[in-house]
Amino acid sequence: MQTLIDFILHIDSHLVGIVTNFGGWTYFILFGIIFIETGAVILPFLPGDSLLFAATALAAKPEYHLSIWLFIILFFLAAFLGDSLNFFIGSTVGKALRNHPFFSKLISEEKMTEAEQFFEKHGNISITLARFIPIIRTFAPFVAATSKMKYRIFLKYNLIGDIAWVLLCCSGGYFFGNIPLVKDHFSLVVIGIVAISLIPALISFIRPKKKNA
Repeated sequence: MQTLIDFILHIDSHLVGIVTNFGGWTYFILFGIIFIETGAVILPFLPGDSLLFAATALAAKPEYHLSIWLFIILFFLAAFLGDSLNFFIGSTVGKALRNHPFFSKLISEEKMTEAEQFFEKHGNISITLARFIPIIRTFAPFVAATSKMKYRIFLKYNLIGDIAWVLLCCSGGYFFGNIPLVKDHFSLVVIGIVAISLIPALISFIRPKKKNA
């Protein structure tokens, strides 16, 4: 059992073996993992960024016969459908689920509170930003739903986050995934790119306040 758990938690490091043994089924296996990471609510520890990065790094090597475009499509669908299922669970049985003893054993109240504080601090844009933050991205749709956010609003910000996340992680893996320095510090690279991309929005937010000062 311990071996199975370790395999699931570090499946990104076992990808070569999966591709060798399962061939085309690799696409569906990875789709399922990304879908479950957010869709199941209680499994935030499954690999996300690293899995996309590792899979597309392999796609860059012709000997593995993997399609980068198929990965992009499937990863986007997995993230989008998983987030939507998560939101649906939160909007229908969210409060009852949080009060259930089984849920509290799997998910610490501290982690859920962190997600709530993140949502309160950043508002609607937190749905987009959360996609780039492990653990938080699993709880964000659930928290948004229990906070009575309209699905159409959630959908808009979620689409932006899913598209940006998949394109960033997949392009990073495909073009730079086989460079040791990038591979070893990919999480920091992602955070840096996201921070830089938010600079224009931050400037446009600060300027009106300076004018009114």
